[in-house]
Amino acid sequence: MSDRFRLTLAQLNPTVGDIDGNAAQARTAWEAGKQAGANLVALPEMFITGYNTQDLVMKPAFHQDAIATIETLARECADGPAMGIGGPALEGASLYNAYYILSGGKISACILKHHLPNETVFDEERLYESGPVTGPYTVDGVRIGSPICEDSWFEDVAETLAETGAEFLLVPNGSPYYREKLAVRHQLMVARVVETGLPLIYLNLLGGQDDQVFDGGTFALNPGGELAVQMPLMKEGIAHIDLERGPDGWRIEKGDLAPIPDAHEQDYHAMVLALRDYMRKTGFSKVLLGLSGGIDSALVATVAVDALGAQNVRCVMLPSEYTADISLQDAQTLAENLGCRYDFVPIAEGREAITNTLAPLFEGTEPNVTEENIQSRLRGLLLMAISNKFGEMLLTTGNKSEVAVGYATIYGDMSGGYNPLKDMYKTRVFETCRWRNEQHRDWMQGPGGEVIPQRIIDRPPSAELAPDQKDEDSLPEYAVLDGILEILVDQDGSIADCVAAGYDRDDAKRVEHLLYISEYKRFQSAPGTRLSKRAFWLDRRYPIVNRWRDPS
Repeated sequence: MSDRFRLTLAQLNPTVGDIDGNAAQARTAWEAGKQAGANLVALPEMFITGYNTQDLVMKPAFHQDAIATIETLARECADGPAMGIGGPALEGASLYNAYYILSGGKISACILKHHLPNETVFDEERLYESGPVTGPYTVDGVRIGSPICEDSWFEDVAETLAETGAEFLLVPNGSPYYREKLAVRHQLMVARVVETGLPLIYLNLLGGQDDQVFDGGTFALNPGGELAVQMPLMKEGIAHIDLERGPDGWRIEKGDLAPIPDAHEQDYHAMVLALRDYMRKTGFSKVLLGLSGGIDSALVATVAVDALGAQNVRCVMLPSEYTADISLQDAQTLAENLGCRYDFVPIAEGREAITNTLAPLFEGTEPNVTEENIQSRLRGLLLMAISNKFGEMLLTTGNKSEVAVGYATIYGDMSGGYNPLKDMYKTRVFETCRWRNEQHRDWMQGPGGEVIPQRIIDRPPSAELAPDQKDEDSLPEYAVLDGILEILVDQDGSIADCVAAGYDRDDAKRVEHLLYISEYKRFQSAPGTRLSKRAFWLDRRYPIVNRWRDPS
């Protein structure tokens, strides 16, 4: 029996529904493992279908195609190392989330996921049956246990595998990003290592899928919890790791330990990766956005250039009579700093035409937010026309603070196909702009240096839909607003919790009211990068019709 085992870890980026393309990636990884003399080439959870499939996996033609492709992979990869790959499995009429071991031209083992996550972005109890807890499988005489993702968050599956003879644990995952998620994974997997006394390899998926970002960060732990290998976050990669059997069992040889970026960098990289993949996987190559001279559109433009390159980003300034000269100057400076196209499309003539058209109906009424929103909706119309004409996806630019309280115009500045800032509060937008001006990384396609003019960061935010308008004329100051929203949205807290945290009760009640009455807007809003455990969409599902208010 060999005392060494080489494992090739494929931290790769599949596309949901691209079964043939995902299989081609698996074959490429297998070839790399074969060249490196691997015993086993491992790919993440549900790799053959891409993840998260949602209800698509329940379609019989789809899951049958995926299973047939795995069987074909087994035949094609007979002459070389074994392969581990995630995909759906059928037993009778029951559908399972499974991990297949392919060896010698056939499927030699099929592990079925036992614990099905049914919270945040996951509805696996809707999709799959729970599989039984079973023992390890064998590759080249070594017994390996593979708890599938959620199975590793609980003690029972790993302990059963250890008790039935597993010599190390290989955990295939489709674990999406939220802020500080890697630390949570490390903590939980160290617990499994301490409980079982076995080495553990945590293999994670990479890539953007709708609002979710799978951030990679694959790592390996030795008995006692020592970190032996850490692959990078947010980057594709193939790593070969070696295990050696000694008197006390198997240990993983020390490998590369990729540095772990801070939370601001992780968030920013997640937005870049999510946008890049959303574009590529939906078939778009170019984007446009309305550039106002404000901080939100400035950050979205920078993310877009870093994700796609300046040649694929169009910025459009659509000024009205309320647009300040400083906004015009700052928007043009930003576009020049980024090197992207800048178009100037005044809306005064169009706005006058719409105002005149509506004048007979509005006669005798006082101007109010209706007239302000005409500007925003006209900008949305013009931007969508440019999008249609040139095949460029329109990005919307509302931050989480605005999305939460409806400080955005539906069918106006909410128009668009994707929103990188949807899960980033305004106060963090300021912090992220400062971070980007001070940092540059090799995965950014945009230039380094102070690309976002400091004046954009320093100016009081304004929608510029009325004379001398400021956001804080309509909302609490952003530090207060975001603090209240953190409690009501991210912590699911109460008005009493807001008051206990030092916020004014009237402010908290006002924010709660705006939060609830804006649900219909969010229901129709563009998807955006998930950065927290409480992002709008799958993490927080509230009814549009809702007359309850916190009585505290």
